[in-house]
Amino acid sequence: MRRMIRTLALEEVEILVDWAAAEGWNPGLGDAVAFQAADPEGFIGAFVDGEMVAGISAVAYGGDFGFIGLYICRPDRRGEGHGKAVWDAGMARLGDRTIGLDGVVEQQANYRSMGFAPVHRTIRFVGAPNVPAATDSGICVIGPELIADVLDCDRRFFPASRRSFLDHWLRPPHMALAILEEGAIAGYGVARQCRDGNKFGPLFSNSLDVASRLFAALANASGP
Repeated sequence: MRRMIRTLALEEVEILVDWAAAEGWNPGLGDAVAFQAADPEGFIGAFVDGEMVAGISAVAYGGDFGFIGLYICRPDRRGEGHGKAVWDAGMARLGDRTIGLDGVVEQQANYRSMGFAPVHRTIRFVGAPNVPAATDSGICVIGPELIADVLDCDRRFFPASRRSFLDHWLRPPHMALAILEEGAIAGYGVARQCRDGNKFGPLFSNSLDVASRLFAALANASGP
C-alpha cells in the first residue's frame, strides 16, 4: 500500500464535508467554499490508489492560531493508519501556533494524550424555536458597509482575524444580522441552511439581551 498525503482541491473538500454529513454532523449547504476560503492550503487528505481515504482541516488564522476539524477516515479504511497520517500532517502544518479543535467525546482521551486540554463544551440543541414575531427594529442585515465593524466585533470573541472566511460566511444565501447600539455593533449572528434544517453560528454579543434578540431574529428569518 502506497499512501500519498497532499492538499485537497475544492471538490475534495466537498467530499470531506459529505463524509461529515454521513457521520451525523449536519454541515451546511455550500460550507466547503467558505471553509476553503479561510485557508486554501489548510485541507489535507490521504490517498491510496488515487482514492481519498482520510482527511483533515488544519486552518491557520495568521501566525498565532490554528484550528483542527473535519478529521475523518473513511469507515472502510479505518485501522490502517490513514487517520494518524493526516493528523500528523495537519499538526505539522500548524506548527507552533496555539491550536483549537472540537473533540468528539469518544476521542477526548486521545486528544489529551497529544497535549490538548478541555476548555469548554459545545452542546447542540435541535428543535423549532418558539420566538416572538419579527418586530425588532434594531436588527439590520449585514451589508458591505458593516463588514469592517463586524470584523472588529468578531475579533473580540475569536482568537484571530478571519476576514477571508467571513467574507464568504456573511454572504447570501446565509442570513447575517447585526444589532447596532449607539452606532456600534453590539452583536451579530449568521443562519445557514444545512442538510437538515438550519444552523445558527457564530452568534456573538455583548449581552444576553442582545443574544436573545439576535436568536429570535435569525429564527424568524429562517422560517419554519
